[in-house]
Amino acid sequence: MNELDTIVEAARAAFGGAETPADLENAKAQFLGKAGRVTGLMKGLAALSIDEKKSRGAAINLAKQAIEAALVARRDALAQAELQDQLRAEALDVSLPGRRRASGGIHPISLSTERIEAIFGSMGFEVAQGPEIETDWFNFTALNTPEDHPARSMHDTFYIEGGAPGAPNLLRTHTSPVQIRHAVQHVKKHRHLIDAGQTMPEIRVIVPGRTYRVDSDATHSPMFHQVEGLWVGENISFKDLKAVYLDFIQSFFETRDLDIRFRPSFFPFTEPSAEIDIMFGTGPLKGRWLEVSGSGQVHPQVIRNMGLDPERYIGFAFGSGIDRLTMLRYGVDDLRLFFDGDMRFLSQFQ
Repeated sequence: MNELDTIVEAARAAFGGAETPADLENAKAQFLGKAGRVTGLMKGLAALSIDEKKSRGAAINLAKQAIEAALVARRDALAQAELQDQLRAEALDVSLPGRRRASGGIHPISLSTERIEAIFGSMGFEVAQGPEIETDWFNFTALNTPEDHPARSMHDTFYIEGGAPGAPNLLRTHTSPVQIRHAVQHVKKHRHLIDAGQTMPEIRVIVPGRTYRVDSDATHSPMFHQVEGLWVGENISFKDLKAVYLDFIQSFFETRDLDIRFRPSFFPFTEPSAEIDIMFGTGPLKGRWLEVSGSGQVHPQVIRNMGLDPERYIGFAFGSGIDRLTMLRYGVDDLRLFFDGDMRFLSQFQ
């Protein structure tokens, strides 16, 4: 075995003994590096004659190629071994059952809202939406609420910086502002009929949504949900209000064994005004009158603020707490449970 064969065999042995890529690079340097054995042989060609350089150089190149081939083979072997180790470490046991993601569901308040919209939709009511940050005019003034009314107090209302001087913006305290917005747009759309003395299509709308007041206990929340209804036409009476609300409440609770009553009350945007109570004929609440809504005939000034003549147009409005209705429907006695995010509670409604 000549010198070159000995170097090739030594290189193969060194590469074969390398356990890591770093070890392999160190072994490579011994043979192919700047101070490696093969590099040293190449440098020695300078002292040879031209004929000797040709024969000797060709032999050294063959040895170098054999060493490089051994190096590549060992690199591939180490890479394959590393891949196999990684595959073993990250292997999945496909015989184990998968981890299923729990199915989501609709929040009970949203379930009630959808139910309310469907019931009133069957009676010909539109569903309107509006901004939760309101102006003083739409939230109070247009609804005939005077400046000294308690609802304008900082203790009852969340005010927001900005707005007109002396009339800051606020988080709406009820969804009634959307009734005004909807009515104003409706009147504008049909102004040509009104001015011509013709009959304007009735305003028949409900407004579900979030509202805000400074209040918090087991039956009140700073953020809560309301649905307000408005029906304005040329011949709308309390009789229509009672028929509509009774039909709604019996459909919502899925029982005809339920009655309602009206108690005189006061709201600045209705005159006369009434609280609506309901009483179940069966179940744990049987025989108890429960307050569920405020209502009344739309105040003449509010009719004017809609752009209509109160001598010609009349109507009724009501406002019910969706949270309150949901509590009664599902037998929940603490409003805060709806907003705690406890899946043990919420999963019961799926």
